[in-house]
Amino acid sequence: MGTPAGLRERKKEATRQALHEAAMRLAVERGLDNVTVEAIADAAGVSRRTFSNYFAGKEDALLYGDERRMNRLLEAFAARPPGEPSWTALHRAAHGVYEEIGEPDPQWVAQSRLARKHPSVLERQLTHYAGYERRLAGLIRDRDGLPPGSRRPRVLAGAFLTAMRIAAQVWTEEEPTSPLLAVLDETVEEMARPFTEPPD
Repeated sequence: MGTPAGLRERKKEATRQALHEAAMRLAVERGLDNVTVEAIADAAGVSRRTFSNYFAGKEDALLYGDERRMNRLLEAFAARPPGEPSWTALHRAAHGVYEEIGEPDPQWVAQSRLARKHPSVLERQLTHYAGYERRLAGLIRDRDGLPPGSRRPRVLAGAFLTAMRIAAQVWTEEEPTSPLLAVLDETVEEMARPFTEPPD
């Protein structure tokens, strides 16, 4: 038997996920401009007020899947053995997260990517990713014992998140025959060359 607090948290997470899925489905079907918060709440079977308890707007509901994946990546990276170089730890953490998620449906990913190209969604997404990058840089700095003013953690964090974004775009837009995980590994390895190869 779970504790009351644990049950409440699972119920809250189920509500967030239902709102996210409703937002994604309606945005793909109608276009984001034609989707209201009320419609998302109705589709998820909750009230407008309940929606506001979980998300500030439809853009945040739409991006909740990205938020969960990024939070999971940060948690997985923080849990990696301390002896691993940060780039290796990031790669292995991301590999594990992608294995947990499984192979998404390429058609659905392509459709949802179109929804996320809306200017208001892009604005929120950039804000979110700036926050993820700062948090990840802080974890890298702590892991490597670097001083607060060091630029290396920001460079590594930005480079790795960019590699993840490129891998997702390549897999979605170019429709390669390789699984998403293989595309991620190839992209991360290519991005790592300036950090791992000796200078000329």
